Amino acid sequence: MSEQHHGGERRLRIGVDVGGTFTDLAMVDEATGRILFHKVPSTPADPSQAIEAGVRGILERNGRAAAEVAFLGHGTTVATNMVIERRGARTGMITTRGFRDVIEIARQTRPHLYDYDIQRPAPLVPRRRRIEIAERIAADGTVLHPLHEADVLAAAEVFRAAGVTSVAVCFLHSWRDARHERAAKEALRRALPDVYLSVSSEVLPEFREFDRFSTTVLNAFVGPRMATYLDRLLARVRDLGVSAEPYTVHSNGGLMSVATAAATPVRTCLSGPAAGVIGAAMVAKQAGFPDIITFDAGGTSTDVSVVAGGKATSSSSRDVAGYPVKVPSIGIDVIGAGGGSIAYIDAGGALKVGPRSAGADPGPAAYGRGGTEPTVTDANIVLGRLDQTALLRGAMPVDAEAARRAIELRIARPLGLTLEQAALGIIRIAVANMGRAIRGVTTERGYAPERFALFAFGGAGPLHATEVAAECNIPVVVLPREPGTMCARGILLADIALDFVRSEIAPLDDATWSRAAARFAEMDTEAEAWLASEGVPPERRGTLRALELRYEGQNFEVRVPLAAGWPSLAEVLEAFAREHARTNGYDIPGRGVELVNCRLTAVGHVPRGAPEPPPEGGTVEAARIGTRRVYFDPGSGWRDTPVYAREILPVGGRITGPAVIEEMSSTSPVFPGQWAMLDAEGNVIIRHEETGAAHARRREHADA
Repeated sequence: MSEQHHGGERRLRIGVDVGGTFTDLAMVDEATGRILFHKVPSTPADPSQAIEAGVRGILERNGRAAAEVAFLGHGTTVATNMVIERRGARTGMITTRGFRDVIEIARQTRPHLYDYDIQRPAPLVPRRRRIEIAERIAADGTVLHPLHEADVLAAAEVFRAAGVTSVAVCFLHSWRDARHERAAKEALRRALPDVYLSVSSEVLPEFREFDRFSTTVLNAFVGPRMATYLDRLLARVRDLGVSAEPYTVHSNGGLMSVATAAATPVRTCLSGPAAGVIGAAMVAKQAGFPDIITFDAGGTSTDVSVVAGGKATSSSSRDVAGYPVKVPSIGIDVIGAGGGSIAYIDAGGALKVGPRSAGADPGPAAYGRGGTEPTVTDANIVLGRLDQTALLRGAMPVDAEAARRAIELRIARPLGLTLEQAALGIIRIAVANMGRAIRGVTTERGYAPERFALFAFGGAGPLHATEVAAECNIPVVVLPREPGTMCARGILLADIALDFVRSEIAPLDDATWSRAAARFAEMDTEAEAWLASEGVPPERRGTLRALELRYEGQNFEVRVPLAAGWPSLAEVLEAFAREHARTNGYDIPGRGVELVNCRLTAVGHVPRGAPEPPPEGGTVEAARIGTRRVYFDPGSGWRDTPVYAREILPVGGRITGPAVIEEMSSTSPVFPGQWAMLDAEGNVIIRHEETGAAHARRREHADA
């Protein structure tokens, strides 16, 4: 890593976020801090092709050479898309006798208690390719039945005959003792040298067999094709003349090398959204907003997350297309609400919006690609909040009449509404859905939204940010530069990182605390070795530690970060009680506490240059590029509204609503009664006159 950042004239850092429609790029020159952005159409059949085209394009447009690239990081949805589309490898599984149906039995929980029509997705490994082995290790590590290599070799012959290209090895209690899984891996490697192997004690050395088995199987399912994709990416990068080792963002927001990503591709399932949250946290903190709710709204979905004290919240498990995946990740909630969400009238005559989306093809009716169903984007065009002639600064013509026709025929007439009422109703329902998602990550988890800022990005985030903020009583909105490329920019702000875990299930007393120290020492050694393999020099290495604890009798854990150094047991118990009360609203004095997991994150700190400040001088009036009629609400009706170009707004210049701020990747309406200002970092800050003052008074009172 040190050579990449300091060798010769290499000083360009490039971040690439691969989306379903566009591949976004951000490039920064470390010498000047100047940030440049670029977009190219995605190539779903081979995402590396769009990455190559994008890197070549951003270099050529700015007169730079591939030899100058010191860093190349990318976020990818390749693994997630393989699971969604069920186009992974032909996978087999070997497991302990009696446990081959664990991945099918699952947890016996219902996502909707009274809905008997819900169908779980079929297991990624059919039952005929799940082979049982007569071996058994107890939860305390005692070998109850030894592993016989002949049984493993017999399973290998079954896999060979079935054309299996990937095998998951999932034995009971291998989190406690992995010797049987290691032996099985070696036997399979000799018998099937070309088959991809995914071993649960390497992928997730943690208790709860269903989560561990599901995660390991998913890793096996996506492993071979992910490795092929990464090989193609590496070859294309080398053909461009980029000698820097490419990195991949994984679900916890950190970076890892191609080799690590190929070994555990399941860690990349939230790659792009995680980078956006990491970038948002750093940009917002620099702007003086350490507590934010990230609001990433695109064409199909909206991702929301909480950043408290400058640090993103985390989760140790989530679903990917219906399959549980237990890997450390940024705590992101996703809903089906975006610019392409389709509005319709349900069987009961109620107006609904989403989760079905018009996508990129045919897209909203206004795009002129054959779409006839009304979408949120069409509603914004009808109301003038989006330009009614073209988007992307004139690069994408729109058909406003088609948008009006779709809403009039499908929504307004059937419901007896005016065109404006129907369009506004569509937007308000979409905003309500987005607000519900934000309350899900704030009030339902112990956070007060009024103490946060809403950090909005993605193509549709700024468009709806102020209404979503009002819906959730959030007093201030922060809009970064080029919001539509925030995830690519976030990659440039991420550190190299990887998570390690050890399960140690026991009452938390002095003896257990000593064993926990030994577990962390083991993980420290592994972390040092991994950081060295990633090329991180010793002076840039670090670790973060956390415990997962619970009260006796509970079946869920609370994560407690450990401060630097080694705290006392009493300090840990006190921190757990505080975090349990914050998360769940109560603690239980006098109840025993159990240790469940010890977690360690290895961090390789990546140097970052200071961003280039926005240009000085100019006036607000000089940034005004026109006027158009915009419908904000029934009280205001249609208003002649000034339109401003964001890139020439002056620092500190104040815009009083109503107004519209436009840039290439997004549009930001400023409603009547609000004001907007460009800060010294290039972010647009939007506040409501009354709520902003009230919020300031609340914070002063709280600080006092």
